[in-house]
Amino acid sequence: MEHTYQYYWIIPLVPLPVPVLIGVGLLLFPTATKHLRRMWAFLSILLLSIVMIFSIDLSIKQIDSTSIYQSLRSWTINNDFSFEFGYFIDPLTSIMSILITTVGIQVLIYSDNYMSHDQGYLRFFAYMSFFNASMLGLVTSSNFIQIYIFWELVGMCSYLLIGFWFTRPIAAGACQKAFVTNRVGDFGLLLGILGLYWITGSFEFRDLFEILNNLIYNNEVNLLFVILCAFLLFAGPVAKSAQFPLHVWLPDAMEGPTPISALIHAATMVAAGIFLVARLFPLFLVIPYIMNLIALIGIITVFLGATLALAQQDIKRGLAYSTMSQLGYMMLALGMGSYRAALFHLITHAYSKALLFLGSGSIIHSMEAIVGYFPDKSQNMVLMGGLRKYVPITKNTFLLGTFSLCGIPPLACFWSKDEILNDSWLYSPIFAIIAFFTAGVTAFYMFRIYLLTFEGPLNFCFQNYSGKKSNSFYSISLWGKEEPKPIKKNFRLVALLTMNNNERAYFFSQKTHRLASNVTNTSFMTIFPFGATKTFCYCYPHESDNTMLFVMLVLVLFPLFVGAIGIPFTQEGIDSDILSKLLTPSINLLHQNSTPFVDWYEVLKNPTLSVSITSFGILLAYFLYKPFYSSLHNWNIINLFAKRGPKRILWDKILNFIYDWSYNRAFIDTFYQRSLTEGIRGLAELTHLFDRRVIDGITNGVGITSFFVGEGIKYLGGSRISFYLLLYLFSVLIFLISYSL
Repeated sequence: MEHTYQYYWIIPLVPLPVPVLIGVGLLLFPTATKHLRRMWAFLSILLLSIVMIFSIDLSIKQIDSTSIYQSLRSWTINNDFSFEFGYFIDPLTSIMSILITTVGIQVLIYSDNYMSHDQGYLRFFAYMSFFNASMLGLVTSSNFIQIYIFWELVGMCSYLLIGFWFTRPIAAGACQKAFVTNRVGDFGLLLGILGLYWITGSFEFRDLFEILNNLIYNNEVNLLFVILCAFLLFAGPVAKSAQFPLHVWLPDAMEGPTPISALIHAATMVAAGIFLVARLFPLFLVIPYIMNLIALIGIITVFLGATLALAQQDIKRGLAYSTMSQLGYMMLALGMGSYRAALFHLITHAYSKALLFLGSGSIIHSMEAIVGYFPDKSQNMVLMGGLRKYVPITKNTFLLGTFSLCGIPPLACFWSKDEILNDSWLYSPIFAIIAFFTAGVTAFYMFRIYLLTFEGPLNFCFQNYSGKKSNSFYSISLWGKEEPKPIKKNFRLVALLTMNNNERAYFFSQKTHRLASNVTNTSFMTIFPFGATKTFCYCYPHESDNTMLFVMLVLVLFPLFVGAIGIPFTQEGIDSDILSKLLTPSINLLHQNSTPFVDWYEVLKNPTLSVSITSFGILLAYFLYKPFYSSLHNWNIINLFAKRGPKRILWDKILNFIYDWSYNRAFIDTFYQRSLTEGIRGLAELTHLFDRRVIDGITNGVGITSFFVGEGIKYLGGSRISFYLLLYLFSVLIFLISYSL
């Protein structure tokens, strides 16, 4: 078995040729490289598919042998320091490798069509391949130094991909925000690594865990210093996995292309923080204070992410806050010691959220056909509605992903989330109440997203227009070019985008392209005053291309069936399911004993509360956002409070508070802006003023004083020695008198 494991060092290296060859090709043969750009996409998918085969084979071997393998090679050796690099194969590595490759392949196939009109097509695939290589290197690292190197490479790729459309100021600001926020956590991670090395003298995980456990058990180390180092280590995952209070970068990271959101900010990159906490779990497990802190940060993030998603209008930002909340569930599970439940939810959430993000990309792709690339319109759910008639496949796949994320049985997230909810009762009833309440809030805001997007009347094609203002719509390409599309006046219904049949539409680049196949146009004649006529073409969305639909249909299979890996199908115990068999070495390492037998009555009874709360959240969203097609079509649940009075006033205040809290992101960004950004800027201005007026003032004052003293002294002399002697004696006399006093 070890003979086969020795070849798995190649896993992180397989995707690397693509970014290298693209970079060299663009430097030496730019024209030929751009003409062969589809070949690079095929090569990226092919190489990642090879890694996926390696990962699946690795997981099969892990299930059969339940072994851990580590290979090390010396890098530097001297009397005081030795560093070895290598790779570490265990169940956590195999799970993350499969997750990275399976989601990555689907996103690359999807991106080939989604980014086909973008001038940065090659740059996009170079970044994506380099990110996949960095992420695979992270999960196979055997020591802290390698972890930190690949951790920073993953962050660099995230920075490049978030700011992929760097000519847009909002995208440039988003990538800078992500970079600065993650620097806070990464600096803490570096300090924690150095502190643990100072204690144990090792960077290798297995050696470090064993040495530290012995030191703590024998009371040979300062426990406060160990807690500080563990806290600093935890700062890295807090930033990378968007946990409170370093979560502020994740919603703005949605300014990147939608495939980036699906791969990096839903399934892979943000999961790196969860992975690192799981990798360091034996270290945190012996420090109860840190475990409690992890659980506390997790439950705060669960609640905060869910409440901030309630009033978001941007579909991707709403899904981003959902990601933040679900990552909080995973962190909560790790803090409670539910190692298996956390990894289970990591798997199920990754596939469900990737499906939702790719579905949102299909929606945005259709909206762009109408309004051009203008994020406040193409991603605004308020301007959507009624899409179910035009994008039925996208609608059905998005609905299935929504059901899964809400925890509706028997879909994937139901099994993992319910396991976390049940474990929370054993840990803390208060945490359990918050977790269950958030499950209902999750169902509410996810169905709000679905209903605003797909149900209701048509909002995207026509809008009421009064003609009082001179409005124009700008179709903005991703490279900053603006093409004005004036909206005609004097019509009650005005299309957001009008064009003649022979006109061309701007989509993703500066080049013009014919109207895409995902747009259905309807022409009709409008009679102007004085007999003039003009034919307009009103555009309606249509399904995305087959490539994008194929990816979404494949991803649908995962929420349907991936939950089966954690379901015990026999009465032998929970170790009978695939996930527990795969995690057996890790569970043994963590000294966790599995339940000997499965009580199916308890398995069926426990989800009752969570499913009931979830169903209530879905029904509440339905009554609030689903219009009634009946004689009561103008009535909804809000009208229960229509009668003015103290109850209505109190209800309005509560709703306004919730809306303001959610829409303004709990005012956390405002607080950071005023306390940190403006505070640091004010401190810099004060420092500049002190430097200019005090430091420079003293220096300039000494120079000016010397100048005037010199000017004054030069007039005292007359080239007479007697005068100089008299002045000297007078000075000595003054000194002696002063000294004698």
